[in-house]
Amino acid sequence: MKQLTTKFIKTLTIMTTMASIALFGNEKAEAAEGIDTSVVDEAWGLPTYVYGGGLDETQIQDTADILGIDSMENVASVEVTGEDLQTYLGTGSGNTASMISSVLVQREDEGEGVNVLIETPDDITEITQEQYANAAITAGVEDVTIMVASIRPVTGESALTGIYKAFDVNGEELDQDRMEAAQEELETTNQIAQENSGDSEFDTSRFDQAIVEIKQQLAELKEQQGELATREDIERIINDALENNNLQNVISQEQLDRLLSFFETYQRTGAIDSDQVKEQLGKLSSDIRSRFGDAFQEAEDSGLFDKIGNFFRSIWEAISGFFN
Repeated sequence: MKQLTTKFIKTLTIMTTMASIALFGNEKAEAAEGIDTSVVDEAWGLPTYVYGGGLDETQIQDTADILGIDSMENVASVEVTGEDLQTYLGTGSGNTASMISSVLVQREDEGEGVNVLIETPDDITEITQEQYANAAITAGVEDVTIMVASIRPVTGESALTGIYKAFDVNGEELDQDRMEAAQEELETTNQIAQENSGDSEFDTSRFDQAIVEIKQQLAELKEQQGELATREDIERIINDALENNNLQNVISQEQLDRLLSFFETYQRTGAIDSDQVKEQLGKLSSDIRSRFGDAFQEAEDSGLFDKIGNFFRSIWEAISGFFN
């Protein structure tokens, strides 16, 4: 009997291990994120480290350490200044001292989308990963991994300018109107998110998804009718997207008016007709949904429950086999 019990325990252990691999085997691979600074990309060469011009030499190195840069020889590095803010966005006082947040940027293969990783979430106090990605796509950024970090609490808005500079120094010029629209988008969406942060019914991810859907619907309407949406069309599209994401009772009329004003600006930029924007938004939407979707439904759709059922059925059959 002791030998039988030992054999059963060993068999059960093996089955449990195999089930874990079957059910969760991709978890480690999916968790691997970031930029490998030892790899030279064909498009850009070295990853580009754009550090805030308000940092001193020690802080520049500390930020590089946070971003996982083992050696400064493995990256192309450049500072982002207040003057850059004026150049890319046509705004600001030119003050560099407030430029603290920094980015590490690497071009990716076509179809990878815009992926943003905030390495210091406690110090990037307002902007979300999705807000960065949404605004960057508006500006014309595509297929890129962006890591954002700061050595002390900041809003994080200067990081967007750092992204533009990374593209600029690598010979990829972005459209001025679209960069300015992206800044307006970042400010508008961030302000609305901050104003609703204390409301339990407000979900930032769902709001970010609503912004994606509005952009997609505006592009689809333009393609179908050959002209820009009217103010009434835009308001209807905004309301539909908010309802789709259970935010219809959260966003105030005043906030809706601000969204309406921004999207009137947005649809007058080249982003509205861009196939690249459509592709990047589709990828971003998929990424957002994977984070806030109904976990139960996702598990059912993925066949996870079937796997679990089969696993425990196998255990029962094994137990029956031992004692029959």
